[in-house]
Parts: sequence; structure tokens; C-alpha cells
Amino acid sequence: MAHFAKLGINGKVIAVHVLDNNKMLNADNQEDEAVGQQFLEQIHGWPAALWIQTSYNTRGGKHYDANNDLSSDQSKAFRGNYAGIGYTWDEDNNIFIGKQPYASWTKNTTTASWDSPITYPSVATYLDDSSTTQSWQIYWDETAYQANNSKGWEATKVGASDVFEWNGSAWIAQ
Repeated sequence: MAHFAKLGINGKVIAVHVLDNNKMLNADNQEDEAVGQQFLEQIHGWPAALWIQTSYNTRGGKHYDANNDLSSDQSKAFRGNYAGIGYTWDEDNNIFIGKQPYASWTKNTTTASWDSPITYPSVATYLDDSSTTQSWQIYWDETAYQANNSKGWEATKVGASDVFEWNGSAWIAQ
């Protein structure tokens, strides 16, 4: 099955349609995106140029197999991400990308994602009072970053309200 994103204003994905691969075959019996686009235009009346093929098995610029494992054949990675409603088609970079999460984050065209201005914390777990490994509840605070561009990543411990700031190598209580 082939998947096509229906584009609206400013390249926003407004729908995703599934198309039988047989509806994409050209005269040489090869799958052809343009044939699929023309078929969808005939059915829906939406211009062919506003139907862009997307890969159900691609996300973050990588291809995954049917078991959701990283594929050994990364040549199958197609257009950055499987297009979802609200994603944007970036024609210049030939990728679908989700909404920018924060004003300070920048587009990464290799991973078809957004990168924070501060590297994600390398410490993701801690030992609780009973020496059990727990995961930090990590989140981005755009207000903190805008006030001081050396800050931004914050975390809390499971079941606690204390907030910790990432200093680049460790979590520090605020």
C-alpha cells in the first residue's frame, strides 16, 4: 500500500490517504508517484501537485521494518517522516516535518526533526532512596531558555515536585 499526504495552505498536511500500489503503475508496470498523484486527483478533485507520497515506515530520517526495528536498508528511508495531519511538507529539503515545538529549536533536515539549542541531557536516570534506578522526568522550559540561554532542560524525580536544572553535565536542584 502506498500513502499520500494531501497538502493544504503553506504545505500543511490536511489528510493522508492509502492507495493500492496497483493504482500507481505506469506503462512500464513500475510504481510511479506521478501516476498515483493523477489517480488521486481524478478521485478527489484535489490537484495532483498537492498529493505527495510518504513512507509509513520512515521516521526521524530512518527506515524501520515491519517489526518496528531499524532497517538494514536505509536507502528505503523516504522523505524524513511519515506525514501526519499537521505536519509540513518542506519541498526544498524533500521532507515532512512536525510542528516546531519551541521558538528556539532549529530544523534538522537530516533527521527531519527539531533540535533544541542545548544538547539533551546525558543523565536520564538516578537512584532513589531504596537504590532503585528511576528515570528523570525531563522537559524543556522555553521561558528559562529565553531568560538565560545556558538553561532550558529541567527535570523532576518520580513522585516529587522539586525541579532540577541541567548544567551540561549534571542535574542541579533549583
